[in-house]
Amino acid sequence: MSYIGKEDEVQQRPYWRWSKVDFLPEESFQNWNTYLSALSQIYSRFNDRLLSRSDDANEITQLRKQSENDMKRCLTWWDLTWFGFGSVIGAGIFVLTGQEAHHHAGPAIVLSYVASGISAMLSVFCYTEFAVEIPVAGGSFAYLRIELGDFVAFITAGNILLESIVGGAAVARAWTSYFATLLNRQPDSLRIPKGSYLLDPIAVAVLAIAATTAMISTKKTSQLNWIATALNTLVILFVLIAGFAHANTSNLTPFLPHGAKGIFQAAAIVYFAYGGFDNIATMAEETKNPSRDIPLGLLGSMSIITVVYCLMALSLSMMQKYTEIDPNAAYSMSFQSVGMKWAKYLVALGALKGMTTVLLVGALGQARYTTHIARAHMIPPWFTLVHPKTGTPINATLLMTISSGLIAFFSSLDVLASLLSVSTLFIFMMMAVALLVRRYYVREVTPEINQLKLAIFLLIIIACSMGTSAYWGGLRPNGWV
Repeated sequence: MSYIGKEDEVQQRPYWRWSKVDFLPEESFQNWNTYLSALSQIYSRFNDRLLSRSDDANEITQLRKQSENDMKRCLTWWDLTWFGFGSVIGAGIFVLTGQEAHHHAGPAIVLSYVASGISAMLSVFCYTEFAVEIPVAGGSFAYLRIELGDFVAFITAGNILLESIVGGAAVARAWTSYFATLLNRQPDSLRIPKGSYLLDPIAVAVLAIAATTAMISTKKTSQLNWIATALNTLVILFVLIAGFAHANTSNLTPFLPHGAKGIFQAAAIVYFAYGGFDNIATMAEETKNPSRDIPLGLLGSMSIITVVYCLMALSLSMMQKYTEIDPNAAYSMSFQSVGMKWAKYLVALGALKGMTTVLLVGALGQARYTTHIARAHMIPPWFTLVHPKTGTPINATLLMTISSGLIAFFSSLDVLASLLSVSTLFIFMMMAVALLVRRYYVREVTPEINQLKLAIFLLIIIACSMGTSAYWGGLRPNGWV
């Protein structure tokens, strides 16, 4: 039978199936003898994984065939731009701004958002360049697998899954807290006390609704995201107009109460208000014209978001003295101080809308990461399957949603949430390294001496970054550096 015939035969298989070959297709798992034989080859197999690299053609064409059906190309730059807003603008801007203005930066929190925005934009450039050249659902996982090899991609896959599962659970639990605030109740009042746990069925329900929407249709999810983000944008416009209407320029003095150090301390924290844009790169397979639409969507949305964040930070700093800003409810209390007590409900609604869109876009992006990780057989290939009617990876979406739901139901995530920043920064750092490798190293073309030079320079760059962080963070926290 020809290859096409075999492919047709695969296409006719039902989507919902549970055979062993869909979970453990490798020859190593056929029986105990093959499994023991594979165990005896651990060293050579590990060595192969450590040194092997994928290539563009394999990621773009060969691996995608494992999904059996293509994802529907239905997105334009307009959809991606609104996905950018939806994935980035959540509750972070409402929480982190007041917290860091009060503790570290003062009115110079505006400069903190500028610094972190520039840093985030550099990562956006890395993702954009890769997404245009390698338009697949795997995002950073696929890019790192091509440039840095399977072993690095394996570590990245673990970080992606950690970030996706724990991050989704954290946002869902925060959604419950803001919903309670909107009802004028205590943040934990809607949770069910059970021993030392506070069970959160609402968080699970919100995750389930977001995932169901993402599974039904990518285009419909885009339309729902557009509506929710448009409402959130109206809330942000209100915050800006009302904030500047009650502005007092004397509140900007002193502008740098803690000097340059305060600016960059705050920048390191507010940077995470820019997180989530990497989900856009995972939608390349569903984008009609990736080479045009992804740069427009990613760069356009992040540029506008940076300006919006800076304006929101400036309005808060001008509305209230930084020493009087409430770090726990900055905008709500600032509006109350100027006689607009009712505005706290609008702020809570804006945060709620923002977290809703973060969950919607997250459900899309996380499932596509998972799909491509499964295509590389780092998790069972059953999760690669794309449903023939919806054109969405339902199995992968279910895996991420159920995992996030279990954690969201039981855990307050106080410890796990702190791991997210490390996971996110690790992936962004590896993306920058991968782009340098792509620019300066071509397999079987670049001379060995130039390969060695590249490796040395990369090590110097990473060592300098680690040294600066260690010096500032531990050895001399009050030093000039």
